[in-house]
Amino acid sequence: MFDAGELRHTLLLLMEGGERHGYDLIREIEGLTGGAYAPSPGTIYPTLTLLEELGHVEARASEGSRRLFAITSEGAAHLSAHRAEAEAALERLRALAVGEAPSPADPVWRAMQNLKTVLGQRLPGQSEKAFLFEVADIIDEAARKIERL
Repeated sequence: MFDAGELRHTLLLLMEGGERHGYDLIREIEGLTGGAYAPSPGTIYPTLTLLEELGHVEARASEGSRRLFAITSEGAAHLSAHRAEAEAALERLRALAVGEAPSPADPVWRAMQNLKTVLGQRLPGQSEKAFLFEVADIIDEAARKIERL
């Protein structure tokens, strides 16, 4: 659902309005999607812990064992630099609520996932500049052809 770093940016954006429990963040994301998607606690809580370790949020005690998380000034600065990514992720979530998000049956979505998979398999550890430039040229050419449609 989220690309690298997007969940962190999205959580910071959601916490910008005030302190939040992890459960509240899960429910808010689920609400944004109209119930189509809810991140698991196994995704949210480790991300909150990472944000805390990075100094982007701070945990505060609240009733019981639940902790409130609040964005820090460092987190606000980080969010400022990545606001566009966070807002784009929120728009994708909202699109799920109205059925606008691409489905796995969509051929364009399938082709994009295929490209992502192939790049993930072929690029790690590849340091040959000629190969990397050739891959970039192929992707750029595809983008130009799509732009002209």
